[in-house]
Amino acid sequence: MGWVGFTAFAPWHAWSTVSREDTEPSGERPAAGDGHTYLLVGSDSREGLTAAQKKALGTGSAAGRRTDSIILVHVPSGSGKPALISVPRDSYVPIPGKGRNKVNAAFAFGGPKLLVQTLEQATGLRIDGYVEIGFGGFAGVVDSLGGVDICVPRNIKDKKAHLNVKKGCQTLDGPTSLGYVRARYSDPRGDLGRAERQRQFLGAVMKKAATPGTVLVPWRWWSFTHSAASSVIVGEDTSLLDAYRILSTMRKVSSDEALSLVVPISDLNATTSAGSSVLWDTQRAKDLFRMLRDGTPLEAPPEGTDGKPTGG
Repeated sequence: MGWVGFTAFAPWHAWSTVSREDTEPSGERPAAGDGHTYLLVGSDSREGLTAAQKKALGTGSAAGRRTDSIILVHVPSGSGKPALISVPRDSYVPIPGKGRNKVNAAFAFGGPKLLVQTLEQATGLRIDGYVEIGFGGFAGVVDSLGGVDICVPRNIKDKKAHLNVKKGCQTLDGPTSLGYVRARYSDPRGDLGRAERQRQFLGAVMKKAATPGTVLVPWRWWSFTHSAASSVIVGEDTSLLDAYRILSTMRKVSSDEALSLVVPISDLNATTSAGSSVLWDTQRAKDLFRMLRDGTPLEAPPEGTDGKPTGG
């Protein structure tokens, strides 16, 4: 009974230590739809890293926070599968008060509030919570688990990400994991390939976290929960139950109990006023967001959500 109490106390205590930020946008917002939709952001914040760590991890020394990955996490109320849906950071969308630009510019212009507002207006989905993880804690989370098991799809060598891994299933440590989810220029699919690796990796992290080797080892369970808490920023109105739903969906991706998608794309390299940008397939994107909003079960990836351009 004492052990059950500890396994529950560790994440509860860790949750009480997380940093919080007001992420709720002002003005008119979409009506609540079916289930819950959350925004999961990976930022390139270097906060918490020493100069030596920045050098070792190859993160550079840029100040502030920018979005390195943007993922919508949808948890339906009915029988459909939950889903992780990557939004390419170069997506060309209207940003309230700023005209059309790449979606990650919303974060640069107005932080989480403007990013949430931008995505709500672009998708018609009400965003119910916000979780952001930065470089400063990612490697520590992985190392707290003793590494994470990943099947690398091909040889990847990326100097900018300080990454050199061979194809095949293997255990990646914290610094290597950070390179794996950051590598972009070495991927023939660019940001879409990286987004796919990020969703794969999030699933692998939660799969490892849920194993007896983590949960039943007191120091490892405590280290994992608190390393994770120290590396995240959450919305002021985001609850522990919200966080559980997000983490549970991440875990289910690794066992095909959740879908791993990308917003339908029509053009990966469109010339716009913001430079080379990603254009959504407008109709297929609308269809996907409508299905999520209405609670239509997504038992298989909808057409066009594999990240391959579908024309238009």
